[in-house]
Amino acid sequence: MEIKAALTELIATQAEAKGKQYKIGDGAGMYLLVMPDGAKYWRVSYRFGGKKKALALGIYPDVTLEDARIRRDEARKLLTDGIDPGEVKQAQKAERQARKDAQIADDARQIAATRFILDNEGALAFRFGSRYIALTPIETSELRTFLDATRAVTPKDTSCR
Repeated sequence: MEIKAALTELIATQAEAKGKQYKIGDGAGMYLLVMPDGAKYWRVSYRFGGKKKALALGIYPDVTLEDARIRRDEARKLLTDGIDPGEVKQAQKAERQARKDAQIADDARQIAATRFILDNEGALAFRFGSRYIALTPIETSELRTFLDATRAVTPKDTSCR
């Protein structure tokens, strides 16, 4: 099945902002959404589970017409397999975020392991830039008490009025 394309790279490039957003169709549900501020977004409309939906394919010109068509075809393939492409995209985004969060947590653990040392007696020592600071067990306990107490206090609004 060949899809008749109504959109060209030249038309996409020359599309100008108007007073309100408008669409330039390409075929098979894909269109270029032109916003009043001049931003251009690739979208594809589809129906799944009896509901009309739209899937973001990218921002023009970062995503070319050719790339948007490839993404549209991938989404339509998922639809023919009975899979909602919007849900697939959300799951991929959640997976990327989980990997990013895990990496941040791992990096923080590594930094803490190399910068903070708590010895067997309860004394805290840490590096702060080029300085090395060592607290006694009593000072460490007092610092912990202070931090626990301030954690429950909400900071006051210090913004300028």
